[in-house]
Amino acid sequence: MAITADTLRHAATRARDAAALAQDDLNAADGRLGDGDTGVMLRRLFEAVATAIPAHENDLGIVFQACARACASGTGSSLGTLVTVAMMTLAKATRGRSEIGWDELGGLLASIRDQMMARGGAKLGDKTVVDMIDAVASALAHCATRDEATVAAQKAAQDALDAFRARPNKLGRARMFGERTIGLDDPGMLAFSRLLAAVAA
Repeated sequence: MAITADTLRHAATRARDAAALAQDDLNAADGRLGDGDTGVMLRRLFEAVATAIPAHENDLGIVFQACARACASGTGSSLGTLVTVAMMTLAKATRGRSEIGWDELGGLLASIRDQMMARGGAKLGDKTVVDMIDAVASALAHCATRDEATVAAQKAAQDALDAFRARPNKLGRARMFGERTIGLDDPGMLAFSRLLAAVAA
């Protein structure tokens, strides 16, 4: 079974609900390293995305373009900008298509990773959401079905959180805390893992 516009509509609804539930935890995680508003930002962002998807549109590129516009107007944060970049990358890659295979997800995520690095200046190993996306993209590279993708992606996300928790943040406001960020989850990585768990459910 392929990924269609209906798949995205259901995923957006689950992401919206998960962002609302995770708001306080994400704010607390971000408060240790930054402004403490990641949870609020993510909730607003995915509320906008969930309502922006056209009800009867089957072109995935158009659906992702609508999501990108909602992201761009929904937040001015750095993480929100990266989500916009992700949606724009997906829009370009899927324009004119009504479905994509589960075996394509790894490559699409790798493209998102590369565009985020180019836009935000992050490098692999900086302990940012880019590292999480890289881990999940690699895990999905050989997955052909939804069940395979679900198991592989969630394991990769948890493994990445566990691995990078023991490292310092090297980018953004969090980098100013240096060694004190060791033992803490990066808020962007934590947010991605929460959304992934909800969408994959």
